[in-house]
Amino acid sequence: MRIDNAVLALAGALVLAGVALAWLVTPWGLLLAGFVGLNLLQSSITGFCPAARMFRRLGLRPGGAFT
Repeated sequence: MRIDNAVLALAGALVLAGVALAWLVTPWGLLLAGFVGLNLLQSSITGFCPAARMFRRLGLRPGGAFT
């Protein structure tokens, strides 16, 4: 797995978890989905992605988007 795929998988899983949390437990779960969306937006503008740095340290191969 490459860093790009891992970042997208993590973001998708966290958004789904936030929506499920909001639906099943509390509406405050939407804050998780909103935070992930804002993080994706800022990383597209700045090029800095904390999740990509974490996956790089874990030894995943770089992809095209995150080097």
